[in-house]
Amino acid sequence: MDRILYICAGIAGFAGVALGAFAAHGLKSRLAPDMLAVFETAARYQMYHAFALCAAAWGWARWQHRIFAAAGWMFVAGILIFSGSLYVLALTDTKWLGAVAPFGGIAFLTGWLCLAVGAIRAKN
Repeated sequence: MDRILYICAGIAGFAGVALGAFAAHGLKSRLAPDMLAVFETAARYQMYHAFALCAAAWGWARWQHRIFAAAGWMFVAGILIFSGSLYVLALTDTKWLGAVAPFGGIAFLTGWLCLAVGAIRAKN
């Protein structure tokens, strides 16, 4: 499981850097400033949670509690739902996608709680 989570972290980190660079260099002149900020927020949260995926993978490798796997999958879901909906919102100006992003935020929050609970329950 840790290997899968590390792979997800690597892919998320790679994509976050690539999309952040795309925003800085390719979208700056093409998007309205508010939509560029939305895109950058998506990339920033994707990067934060690529690191969180590493923490979940490390927790799994150290203690092998399922809650660390749950944390990792919540981070993956959050990246896909939160960051994904914001990327599409920024690029297409499809306003209803703004209502989808909070579900990804809930997945992020759930992942962080799982990580904390896993650490509390871990023995050594």
